[in-house]
Amino acid sequence: MYVIIVDFEIDPEQIDAFLPLMRENAAASARDEPGCRQFDVCQNPDNPGHVFLYEVYDDQAAFDAHLSMPHFKSFDSATAGMIRSKNVRALTRL
Repeated sequence: MYVIIVDFEIDPEQIDAFLPLMRENAAASARDEPGCRQFDVCQNPDNPGHVFLYEVYDDQAAFDAHLSMPHFKSFDSATAGMIRSKNVRALTRL
């Protein structure tokens, strides 16, 4: 399994707009992408602007397909100005 971990730091003034878009993207990924096995969205209760994603795909090809999906492209475009920083890591689940 191919695991993607994403740490976002969201502009505090934009978090209320960001979260529904993030939830929609996660739901569409899990529902519409056969290679997406899990897509969790987590938020730090002590720092609401810190959003953490845990995504599990069959393989790197399934993740690459995710990046080309219309729902992801729409999310990426809509949230670009909301994100202060983003750190993406790819791992293999053992």
